[in-house]
Amino acid sequence: MTKPGMLHGIGVGPGDPELLTFKAVRMIHNANVVFAAASTKNDYSTALNIARPHMREDVRVVQLGFPMTRDKAVLQSAWEANARIVARELHAGNDGVFLTLGDPLTYSTFGYLQNMLKRLEPDLRIGVVPGITSYQAAAARVGFVLAESEESLVLTSGVCKKERLKELLDKADNAVILKAYKNFAEIRDTLNELRLNDRTVLVSRLGMDNESILMDIKDAPERPHYFSLALVRKNTHE
Repeated sequence: MTKPGMLHGIGVGPGDPELLTFKAVRMIHNANVVFAAASTKNDYSTALNIARPHMREDVRVVQLGFPMTRDKAVLQSAWEANARIVARELHAGNDGVFLTLGDPLTYSTFGYLQNMLKRLEPDLRIGVVPGITSYQAAAARVGFVLAESEESLVLTSGVCKKERLKELLDKADNAVILKAYKNFAEIRDTLNELRLNDRTVLVSRLGMDNESILMDIKDAPERPHYFSLALVRKNTHE
């Protein structure tokens, strides 16, 4: 009987192929099969593109389609279908890696896949190799101190509602807003109300072509790029 392989969720970082850990590079190089998420509307995977310098030329790549929707029934169906594809590969004895931008357990597709696999196939072996997040890389890029001493840092998504965002920003010393392209008008209005516009850095397409860094969010376009995040520092130590 063939011993099932093991799946590792691999964080490939924010965009620079050199920002992968040694362990991530080793896992990618040794994998029998590489899984990469892509929109069902196209077959392009940013995570796969980042990892390619570390992949063997002969490794098999399986792209898993995930629809860009908030319809829970559609998403549930896609997660289950993709989990079954991965499970079949593992049962065939193949060790696989699932590539994900940033960190596998921070606002990542891998989290949904892992949960589904554990529900459908609880005996399968699953591991995680952490990755550098986009906000860590963005902070390093501009020398933005995320937190120090007794300060608090809140990490949230641009998907959250205006009142929820305001509540979080009120309570935290500093903040990171990922997926800042979502509800951007509300995000900017909220920051304006809290007088944080000039204390917010908007970073788009970090480490990619047409990278944009705006030190004041009031200068941002009405619709920032999909790969955008905001760093908010309420205490400037002036």
